[in-house]
Amino acid sequence: MEWTDEGIVLGVRRHGESSAIVELLTRGHGRHLGLVRGGAGKRMRPMLQPGNSVTAVWRARLDEHLGYYVLEGTRLRAATVLASSHATYGVTHLASLARLLPERDPHQDIYEMLERTLDDFDDIGEAAVQLIKFELAMLAELGFGLDLENCAATGETSDLVYVSPKSGGAVSRRAGDPWRDRLLRLPAFLREGGGGENGWSDQDLQDGFALTGLFLLRHVLEPRGQGHSDARDGFINAVRKYRAQAEAASLD
Repeated sequence: MEWTDEGIVLGVRRHGESSAIVELLTRGHGRHLGLVRGGAGKRMRPMLQPGNSVTAVWRARLDEHLGYYVLEGTRLRAATVLASSHATYGVTHLASLARLLPERDPHQDIYEMLERTLDDFDDIGEAAVQLIKFELAMLAELGFGLDLENCAATGETSDLVYVSPKSGGAVSRRAGDPWRDRLLRLPAFLREGGGGENGWSDQDLQDGFALTGLFLLRHVLEPRGQGHSDARDGFINAVRKYRAQAEAASLD
């Protein structure tokens, strides 16, 4: 058995004296593990960092075997990622989300979105927006997508500013205002045609994380006996701290 594919490193663990088991999210073969000879050595370590993109050749005698990887780095983002706390937390959290996908089950749209999300981590605000959108996409991929295109109460498609915490459906301003204290807020960057470039505020980011966080916990994490990763909390706190410092500096 042999195939060649593009992949993103999700994690690495040492195996034996010098080898490592590498977990990739690949474009065509899904989340897939393989043994890399020499993967624990200094020469391979810079390439085998979470968030890096690689070309992978996988070989095994039988399809169900762990198999061996031969990897070549194509986009080594780790050096940039390790330079900022928000990116370190963000990549760790993205990897934990990708691990919710069934092993060896292709999810090409998620792969492409993960790649785009990682490429946006230089801009901390854009990184936060893309991470929220990735969480939303993961909910849909796992069968728990939110309906944010029509009002759950009236069927309207405009002025959707709330989300029902029960149904996960959008709610228009007109229908939702009397119940606003019981509804989640839908940030501008998740509305149809809303947001635009930098079309978000601190409140938008908080609302986005509250929205995806609720449904991830309820439908995906708690049924597995899990909670949100420490990396998610670390990312959110890093974003808040950075934006607070930037606001304070602008007032000086």
